[in-house]
Amino acid sequence: MKPSSAHEKNTQLHTIKRVLKRVTRYRLFIVLSLLSAAVSVAGSLYIPVLTGRAVDHVLGPGNVDYKGLFSVLLTMGITVLISSLFQWIMNVSNNHITFNVVKDIRKEAFEKIMNLPLSFIDSNSHGDMVSRVIADADQFSDGLLMGFTQLFTSVLTILGTLLFMVAINPWITLAVVLVTPLSFFVASFIAKRTYRMFSIQSKERGNLTSLINEMIGNEKTVQAFDHTDEALEEFDSINSGLEKISLKGLFYSSLTNPCTRFVNSIVYALVGVTGAVSAIKGMLSVGQLVSFLSYANQYTKPFNEISGVVTELQNAIACAARLLALLDEPSECITGTVPCIRGTVLCDKNARQSRETLINTGVTENRPHDTEVEFRDVSFSYNKNAPLIEHFNMLAKPGTRTAIVGPTGCGKTTLINLLMRFYDADSGKILINGIDSKEMERKDLRSLFGMVLQETWLKNGTVRENIAMGKPSATDEEIINAAKLSHADSFIRRLEKGYDTVLTGNGDTLSAGQKQLLCISRLMLALPPMLILDEATSSIDTRTEMKIQDAFAKMMEGRTSFIVAHRLSTIKNADNIIVMKDGHIVEQGTHETLLKTGGFYSKLYNSQFC
Repeated sequence: MKPSSAHEKNTQLHTIKRVLKRVTRYRLFIVLSLLSAAVSVAGSLYIPVLTGRAVDHVLGPGNVDYKGLFSVLLTMGITVLISSLFQWIMNVSNNHITFNVVKDIRKEAFEKIMNLPLSFIDSNSHGDMVSRVIADADQFSDGLLMGFTQLFTSVLTILGTLLFMVAINPWITLAVVLVTPLSFFVASFIAKRTYRMFSIQSKERGNLTSLINEMIGNEKTVQAFDHTDEALEEFDSINSGLEKISLKGLFYSSLTNPCTRFVNSIVYALVGVTGAVSAIKGMLSVGQLVSFLSYANQYTKPFNEISGVVTELQNAIACAARLLALLDEPSECITGTVPCIRGTVLCDKNARQSRETLINTGVTENRPHDTEVEFRDVSFSYNKNAPLIEHFNMLAKPGTRTAIVGPTGCGKTTLINLLMRFYDADSGKILINGIDSKEMERKDLRSLFGMVLQETWLKNGTVRENIAMGKPSATDEEIINAAKLSHADSFIRRLEKGYDTVLTGNGDTLSAGQKQLLCISRLMLALPPMLILDEATSSIDTRTEMKIQDAFAKMMEGRTSFIVAHRLSTIKNADNIIVMKDGHIVEQGTHETLLKTGGFYSKLYNSQFC
């Protein structure tokens, strides 16, 4: 138990240091906030002094110093106005600091997610990541704002009140100070227990967000397979767990205020009794006693606020720790040593050319370039205890169409993941024109390929924006021509606003076939030097598919292409067919030669027509 507590303490301290480092980026606003807090607190602490003077000007019935009383009241009004103004400036400064810090962290978190390895994205809950960036950031923002708004003023109020009380009567002040540690003990005792509760609460909230995100995103499948009851049971289980841990956290945190108020009441009673005795003996005036009682109340009030702030900060620190843990994940390595421009990879093994040299040779984005791809002794597995691809060798010659076929789980899509460097090979090399792909920047490598996958993805935006994703500078004419080549133009024009129709939720208002046509249009527009088609026409009707296959055939001319297919009739014209089984090549050749051999490919092909 002790090591766990020590670990939690170290984690909190480390998190606080990192948060403070981010806060100090806004030093000017911190200084402005502190100065404003000092002026505001000084004004509020001066009010009890003025109140005591006002009481002393009221000596009794018929014996009131109206001139002196009016002067005190005027001073009091001006003090309140100045104090209120600087409190407003402090709040504005605190809001600026807090929301900018959270904005920075959110931005960094989103950028981190965009640069995380695909292996991390695949192995972690998407809903939990969303919860960190949204819910945890909000909780962190609330706690940080409360900390800045109340912590500064509370500490300054305590110190200022002590000075004023010492000036009035040091002995009564000493009695007040001796009781003070009791408040700190109570707050510390509760805070230690709330951090653990809030930390678990954040994780459970992430699990709940993940489940909701998964169920809503796949509602059709859930209902189609009558999984509703199981989903509700799972939701109830996580929700109940979140309820229990939230109640525990709130219970401990709610103890803070009444406990500190109890201590504060003791302090106030102590001041009242000793102050009254001192006033009777003539050691204090009535006005000074009123001021002292007011200071005693002001002195104890910040302890309530600080205890509340500490509780809220425990929640904020727990949320910040989850956000910072996401930022600490290693990003996908994008560095490379080989210069290249989009649309081509040229290499001189003795002296690599610069980007400017490549451009001067006349190579342009839209000009296909003969590109050779080679897998040389490549081995890879998602799970090191379950080998998948071992000592894989394959050569795709420039401008050829290579089809990859085989049963489910044989490694077809894995080859595409390795080719695009979504995953890195455990051993061996993937060479593009003799260059190891690991020596290239990932964005440069991926710009060489155009992909259409079986799983479609559309962003929130217009149809035009979705097609132009691969080439943002494309003109309307180019976009429309690409849509015509993919036979998507006709259905797009039937939409309510045509190419300006806004798509949301991954284009849920479109059919699976229409979404796939838009993804194909995206490829037709980009015209990269190499193509990857992974069941690119799986959701399209046969007649449209035949037309698209013709368009694909024209686009593949001069381009090195990789085609992953389950319907073997679509890859008859491939220059080379790689037949895979259990991560190994078992056969390769043209469609005719593979049928003649009567091997594994022949059995796969014939099984589709039996």
